[in-house]
Amino acid sequence: MTYSILAFDERTGRFGGAATTGSLCVGGWVLRGDPRAGMSASQGTAPSTLWGESVLEQMRDGLTAPEAVTAVVQPDTGREHRQLAALDPAGGTAAFTGAQSIATCAHRAEGAVIVAGNMLSSEAVLDATLDSFLSTKGDFEDRLLASLFAGERAGSDSRGLLSAALLVVGRDMAPLTLRVDFSETPLAALRDLLARVRSSPYHDWLSGVPTLDDPHRARV
Repeated sequence: MTYSILAFDERTGRFGGAATTGSLCVGGWVLRGDPRAGMSASQGTAPSTLWGESVLEQMRDGLTAPEAVTAVVQPDTGREHRQLAALDPAGGTAAFTGAQSIATCAHRAEGAVIVAGNMLSSEAVLDATLDSFLSTKGDFEDRLLASLFAGERAGSDSRGLLSAALLVVGRDMAPLTLRVDFSETPLAALRDLLARVRSSPYHDWLSGVPTLDDPHRARV
């Protein structure tokens, strides 16, 4: 019921994810991130937020993405109804797509980028999402958002879209977590929200809040 992308940006050293779905509140359900652990996207017919959080814990403890996905998925007897993608701190990727996931369902990876989806109009959605990110120039956030638009143009969630989210984390920044929990045009709404975040006074205020690299910062 969702398609998502996770990626590592070599230029900034940041991790990012974006997701959209034909249901509500995709950001709260799907995306998790920690610059010390990587990124995860947990989705599916019966998605488990526990999966998304647990795989990050495993990667923060030193497991690679394939090892962490196996450790989280294998004990779960409901796994065939779920989907999980993971991106570890070294840029490694892994995914699991349960056999009972609603078709069309699959995942793709290239380098430090992984996309996954279910209840899609076709696998062309995944190809377009991945290809767009790899070929688009510009800021990391813009490339992630562009990939969602490309997936929509290629056929999207088979029901259309109602929510979208963007999450970017890094040691030198406060988390960027943007969520459009309901909209008839969620990708356009997410693009507008990103533009507002980049504008004053919000953008100026962000430069004074704590980060992992500067945990005591308090410029006001």
